[in-house]
Amino acid sequence: MRKLGRATDVRRAMLRGLVTYLLENGRIETTVSRAKEVQAIAEKMITLGKTNDLHSKRQALAYITKEGVVKKLFDEISPKYADVKGGYTRIVKIGPRRGDAAEMAILELV
Repeated sequence: MRKLGRATDVRRAMLRGLVTYLLENGRIETTVSRAKEVQAIAEKMITLGKTNDLHSKRQALAYITKEGVVKKLFDEISPKYADVKGGYTRIVKIGPRRGDAAEMAILELV
């Protein structure tokens, strides 16, 4: 796990927010290192959504910050990948950010 220059609780909250936003909108633009962390968690959430039982819904609700996004995960996103074994997301590098030259990327659901 990358530390991303943040304290544990702040980092965890940031990743939860990014995963929620990714599942809500289908794509996010962020730094490459953040995208790699979010990708791993988002793939686990989609795999969790495939089981579609009460226990997995509660596990998803414990991590994802919006109930509507959890509903979308279980009703729309996970069924789309029912026959796929992984690789639900893609990272596309888009070059350096203007302000601090941090390497930027787009993380999107495939």
